[in-house]
Amino acid sequence: MDLPLLPPVKPMLAKAASTLPTGDDVFYEPKWDGFRCIVFRDGDEVELGSRNERPLTRYFPEVVAAVKANLPEKCVVDGEIVVPRGDRLHFEDLLQRIHPAASRVNLLAEQTPASFVAFDLLALGEESLLDVPFGDRQKRLRTALAGARPPVYVTAITQDAETAKRWFETFEGAGLDGVLAKKADLPYGPDQRLMTKIKHVRTADCVVAGFRWHKSGPIVGSLLLGLYNDAGDLQHIGVAASFPMARRAELVEELAPYRENALEGHPWEDWADAQPGNHTDADGAENRMPGAVSRWNAKKDLSWVPLRPELVVEIKYDQLEGRRLRHTGQFLRWRPDRDARSCTYDQLEVPVRYDLNEVLDG
Repeated sequence: MDLPLLPPVKPMLAKAASTLPTGDDVFYEPKWDGFRCIVFRDGDEVELGSRNERPLTRYFPEVVAAVKANLPEKCVVDGEIVVPRGDRLHFEDLLQRIHPAASRVNLLAEQTPASFVAFDLLALGEESLLDVPFGDRQKRLRTALAGARPPVYVTAITQDAETAKRWFETFEGAGLDGVLAKKADLPYGPDQRLMTKIKHVRTADCVVAGFRWHKSGPIVGSLLLGLYNDAGDLQHIGVAASFPMARRAELVEELAPYRENALEGHPWEDWADAQPGNHTDADGAENRMPGAVSRWNAKKDLSWVPLRPELVVEIKYDQLEGRRLRHTGQFLRWRPDRDARSCTYDQLEVPVRYDLNEVLDG
């Protein structure tokens, strides 16, 4: 490749905020829920760079083809790879695209094709735009991709705070993740938290049915969380983690009484001895097992220690993906006043559905 910016380039990041920043010099965009991707194109050479600097190129051949058909001959574009299905984005389908077998990659490219949503222009032709103000980069992005057609899109953008608030309230139903705010004079800072993100925050009371050890030693790494579904089965929904090290040690003692005879009659008893993989419910829904192999790191130890499902914890979370937490939950407090059997999906707020095509069309 012969570009003013060569891979790998780390993407610019965002810091979290609880309220939407305002001002005449602020741009707002929907926060897309997919794989962050910086696209490098030099003629027929295309590389899809990821946030962790590992190329995504081999996993998304249909995106590579779309880049060649829609992006300028020489450019570097920041954006997001997403998988639209019906009226919303599907992150679980996107996760399935990371597969070691080329035959499986090609099959999924046909069955669950991905799209690319562009939201920043880092280089065009022989010129690096890292030091160009964001407002100017936006104008040049929209000019450069004026002729782009699906599955390549340019993100919606506004400088009206009320519009951004409406996006925050309604776009979640299409599978989006919140709103991003960027100053008009903002340069592009790789690996720097210069943008602002506003995400949905909710709480839920969950059953603690097990835990994983921390990689550094005999202290708690994460709590395995569950909710009861309509059939009365305890569904594994994700984990709570991010404890201070001292707190992890304290949790070992706090959880010790619940380890005694925990596997006898445990709702996940059959999973404890199963081969790593997925569990399919009676209704055909596929759910990740607590000890399933990590899609990103097959060598990562995801073995778990069962606990009698009696403890209830209140967590903070942002959104669901299907029946699971989209991201790691944050521990808030124990709830000794709650009966574990009362922790059901009914307590969770379900976003109103919103037509994804209206979001993609800007």
